[in-house]
Amino acid sequence: MKAFGWNVLLAMAWVVLSGSYTLANLLGGMILSYMVLAYVLRDRPLFSKYFGKLPKLVNFVLFFIWDLIKANARVAYDVITPTHLMKPAVIGVPLDLKTDGGITVFSNLITATPGSLALDVSTDKKVLYVHLMYFEDEQLHIAELKRLEAMVIDILG
Repeated sequence: MKAFGWNVLLAMAWVVLSGSYTLANLLGGMILSYMVLAYVLRDRPLFSKYFGKLPKLVNFVLFFIWDLIKANARVAYDVITPTHLMKPAVIGVPLDLKTDGGITVFSNLITATPGSLALDVSTDKKVLYVHLMYFEDEQLHIAELKRLEAMVIDILG
């Protein structure tokens, strides 16, 4: 059984033994079982990779939330002001992701951010075409998207 499976199994045992069948209790059980597994089994190879992913996941969530806040503020500002600041463009982002699932996750994250939309992937899966509402500098936008892609690779890899 994989490390995540053990974590879920222990969390479910926590929920059953505590007798409180709530989402908050399940989340608490997940955190508690994660800490127990981290303390007891941190040196085993199966579990060491699993315990390294949580800080990366937290970093990714915080980064993405901040990115969403910035993008929403930019679009909202453009909507409420009389002048439009939009400079739409389509750019090609070279992909380091190789799997269809990874490319799909990356594309959905781009599309979820206001002001950007993943349009298409080249047939050889080496370039993702992205529409941007606020184009400034192609290399700057590519660097931002590559940072997001690197985080996706870290989490999924």
